[in-house]
Amino acid sequence: MAEPKDPARARFMALTLIRWTGVGLVLVGMLINAGRIAAPGILGVVLVLLGLFDAFIMPVILARRWKTKD
Repeated sequence: MAEPKDPARARFMALTLIRWTGVGLVLVGMLINAGRIAAPGILGVVLVLLGLFDAFIMPVILARRWKTKD
């Protein structure tokens, strides 16, 4: 018999995935800026900024949206 779905677990997994995706974007952007990956430097800057937003700001926005209303 299947277990009932827990929305809190799904949201936690989504927040974790978003954070790790942001960290990955920052890492790739830093590698581009360091010259380890051949790509335009502006792409590295954009990836770092997008990754920082994704890792630090987006989870807060989603947590506020998902917060239960009293």
